[in-house]
Amino acid sequence: MSFDQRKASRVALESGCINARMIGIDGTWARDCVVKDASSTGAKITVKGSLEGLSLREFFLSLSSTGAVYRRCELVRVSGDEIGVRFLSPRASGKNGRPSPA
Repeated sequence: MSFDQRKASRVALESGCINARMIGIDGTWARDCVVKDASSTGAKITVKGSLEGLSLREFFLSLSSTGAVYRRCELVRVSGDEIGVRFLSPRASGKNGRPSPA
C-alpha cells in the first residue's frame, strides 16, 4: 500500500511536525521520531535511527515527554526512514475489567 491509499483523510500538522517516541510493546527498544501527518486511523512518521532488528508489528507511539499521551500502533508500510502506521483501538473490557479475548 502506498502512502496515498489511506482510509481516512490526513491533516498536515500546523507546526510541520511533532516530535515523538516509538517504544516496543515489551519495552525492549525505543526510537525518537517525528509525526509528519495524522488522521483518526493512522499517521506518517519519520524515524530517527535504524529500523533494523526492531519488532515493528506492534508498538506504542508516545506523543508527550511524560508518556501520558500515546497510541498503540501497527506498521502498515515502510519507505526508507518513513513509515506509515495504523492506530489500534483498545479491546473492549469484559466483566472483570480485563480485555476480552480476541
